[in-house]
Amino acid sequence: MISWKDKLVIIDMKLQHSTERKQTSKEIYRQACGVIPGGVSRNTVYRRPNPDYVANASGCYVTDIEGVQRVDFANNMAALIHGHAHPAIVDAVTEQLKKGTAYTLASEVEVRFAQLLNERAPGFEKIRFVNSGTEAVMAMIKASRAYTNRPKIAKAEGAYHGTYDFAEISQTANPTNWGDIKKPNSVPLANSTPQGVLNDVIIFPYNDIEKTIAILDAHADQIACVLIDPVPHRVGLLKGTNEFIEALYQWTRKNDALLVFDEVVTLRVNYGGAQENFSIKPDLTALGKIIGGGFPVGAIAGRSEVMKVLDPSELKIRFPHSGTFSANPITMTAGYVAMDLFDKAAVLKINALAQKAIMQIEQAIKIAEVSISITGAGSMFRIHPKKTPPKTYREAYQSNVEKSIINELLDYLYYKENIMMINTCACMFSTIISQKEVDVLAEAMLNGFKLIKPKLDKLQTN
Repeated sequence: MISWKDKLVIIDMKLQHSTERKQTSKEIYRQACGVIPGGVSRNTVYRRPNPDYVANASGCYVTDIEGVQRVDFANNMAALIHGHAHPAIVDAVTEQLKKGTAYTLASEVEVRFAQLLNERAPGFEKIRFVNSGTEAVMAMIKASRAYTNRPKIAKAEGAYHGTYDFAEISQTANPTNWGDIKKPNSVPLANSTPQGVLNDVIIFPYNDIEKTIAILDAHADQIACVLIDPVPHRVGLLKGTNEFIEALYQWTRKNDALLVFDEVVTLRVNYGGAQENFSIKPDLTALGKIIGGGFPVGAIAGRSEVMKVLDPSELKIRFPHSGTFSANPITMTAGYVAMDLFDKAAVLKINALAQKAIMQIEQAIKIAEVSISITGAGSMFRIHPKKTPPKTYREAYQSNVEKSIINELLDYLYYKENIMMINTCACMFSTIISQKEVDVLAEAMLNGFKLIKPKLDKLQTN
């Protein structure tokens, strides 16, 4: 019988042999397709003819196995606020690894991390950790139902809130199925989504107070929560207006519903998240991405009264909840270090650099004489193939021709300029990015704009 030590030696020999043979991304992808559907476990890394495979990453640079080094403005879909392999996080996690990765016991670092996060925003009174942003939104919706004893939720057309059935409705609505703007359809994402799910999700147009309130009023006694992302990426990375957010808050107060924020992405906008921009406080907030320090994470924070539905010490537990790896000490340790480093000074610095980048890209737009606009907030922004910045999901929606132009720009930046961006043509900065990388980005954008100009001009004159 082979011992576990001998097995480790065999595995190490196999890995060394694989490294010595220097397989190409094409070869690895061919193997991947034999064991993984489509060869990838998340669609965001898929590209034709094959994905590239990472060799190593450090700071704001990622090197693939072919030896190509790229500047990273995607940061694992906005999750890495300090870039790759930050020394302080690596050291802290390495020490924790020696003590264990997960136990059927609580850990002190969970408490310390909860205290650190709750201090960041007035609306964070209690917090519970989970394992992803999707799980955080799912738990937030279920907690809202448990608290209000109501079945339905309301969410904005086009908004992405993870892969929970109820949260993903209408995230890809298009002109063929989105219906009248006064009463948008609940459009399924996954094939064979139950009709009951569609019936329990009310869709409203983002930033349109009059139409949204009218839609909510029609279901006032059944809505558990109004789910809102204060700067929704898929809608167009558009800021929620103060008037719109205030109107939603007042409606929920009047109708005994909850206003819940998805700040999985937007916590980076300010020290206290995007909600810091508003005078109101959401009842619950879903968190994720940057709070994990590079590890899988999610959290629900909110009013103590509402969070009590999760309390196992209550005589009647309204929302029984657990998770094998929730609040595991590796994630809690990495997250604590990451968020401790992301203090008020760090937030101001990264936001200022992102605004500088926007100014330089706007200058590139003028030089290239292209009709392109930019939206965003804090340390994130998105490029649109439109003359004026879109204000709604339907304005931000891209035709197939527009998508092909954006994809051409992204491919040019990736393959010719060695720049990584999110596939919506968005940038999510890390604190390790400097003016040097911003200058590289602006110059690359100028070259890319010149490349797509003929097709963009043709599209916009038709």
